[in-house]
Amino acid sequence: MRLIQKSLASYPVLQGIQTIATREFRGVNTLDPYSIGDEFFTDMRNLVTDDYPAIKTRPGYTRLGSKIGSRVLGLGVWKDQELHAIFNDGTWRKWTGSTWQTLLNGLNTSADWTFTNFKGNLDDVNLIGCNGVNGLYRYDGSTVQKFGDAEDKINFITTYQNRLWGAWENELHASALNQPDKWQLFEGTEADSYYIVIETDRGEDINMLSGGLRKLTIGMRNSLHELYGGVPSDFNTHMKTNDVGFINNKSAVTQNGVLRFMHELGIYEFAGGLLPDDSFSEIVKKYIKADDTSVSGTDGEKIYFYTNGVILVYDPAFQTWCVWDHIQPSHFALFKNELYIGTRSGEVLKMGGSTDNGTAIQWRAVTKPYNNLTPSQRTRWHKLYVTVDLPQGSTFRVYGTREPEADSGWVLLKSVSGGNLQQQRIFVPVRELANEHYVRLKFEGQGPMKLYGFTRHVRVMPLV
Repeated sequence: MRLIQKSLASYPVLQGIQTIATREFRGVNTLDPYSIGDEFFTDMRNLVTDDYPAIKTRPGYTRLGSKIGSRVLGLGVWKDQELHAIFNDGTWRKWTGSTWQTLLNGLNTSADWTFTNFKGNLDDVNLIGCNGVNGLYRYDGSTVQKFGDAEDKINFITTYQNRLWGAWENELHASALNQPDKWQLFEGTEADSYYIVIETDRGEDINMLSGGLRKLTIGMRNSLHELYGGVPSDFNTHMKTNDVGFINNKSAVTQNGVLRFMHELGIYEFAGGLLPDDSFSEIVKKYIKADDTSVSGTDGEKIYFYTNGVILVYDPAFQTWCVWDHIQPSHFALFKNELYIGTRSGEVLKMGGSTDNGTAIQWRAVTKPYNNLTPSQRTRWHKLYVTVDLPQGSTFRVYGTREPEADSGWVLLKSVSGGNLQQQRIFVPVRELANEHYVRLKFEGQGPMKLYGFTRHVRVMPLV
């Protein structure tokens, strides 16, 4: 038998062609778009880095029951067994699994609530709450009742060293040891109630309390203090900073021993021993505009900051930031390791699922402007490929623009409808981007989606 040899086909090498693959996505970055890495987007909505290095649609939510009033004023969790909410119709209610059962009426219709769990000398652990107007209330597993001799203006309830702690104006107060109803007990013993006036050169009031294992953190608008000790004779306070404080009590959240909070100048983290630091949030500073509506929360893994109409989502594991919209929280709560959100429209949402209570999630991501070493050089785009998961019912669109920064000039390059695509490579025509100084891409769509990466084939044109 005679072997016939055939030469392999050869193709001419296209001079100057570059194949550039982006297979890692690190969320959003609002610093100089010409200097950031290809792994960042300059703007994004409703995507998460949970499957890093890929990026995908954020989880959806289901609404618990119907809308009540026009704002949720507080979310509390009793023994991780029941979810409670205060609505601005003046009611305290608990979620039964199918409906909101009213436990109390006649509460203030505008003040926000804080909650903590405490037992002390009570028969069982109680959910204890206050709002700075109505006084101190407790839920014992069946009913809600007002209790204790604290003043009605007590606020920001928390626990530390087997005592309840609260504040009003610039006064810090604590209940007697293991006696949550005794706030005026002064008999000269170490079990007494406690109070102290905290003065600052700005004359500010206390607006945040956070109890921990070894200290109580006390916040004001522009200062942060810590209280140490276990008994009244040993309690002592220290000012940690007189430059940065808390925009409100809801703006602070603790996760894994690190306190993160919002101030007018940015989002800070404070682990004790060092001054509050906002370097971790510098890349999203353009989104931050903290005010009295700002609120923070955690699902045990990620941190959520609502500010300026969007939710900034920080993932400490990957140190990435993402941006969500179409949800306006007034309170967060972690219940049975799941995130719940009370909204500014009177709804309570349970995060999870693939839709927003039956509505497809709209998402988008915008890349940095791609250019050459010098803006004077043009780039000819030859091919573009994207690799995605796209289930049935989802859509995926790719746009391009010559505008380096303005949100204009977008041209649709490719539109794909979901068909249970798994790691599908999709060719995107780029003839509209023939010979440009700058090119930006926008990925946009609705429904579940996972973007693994994209590859661009481009040629750098001579400098003429």
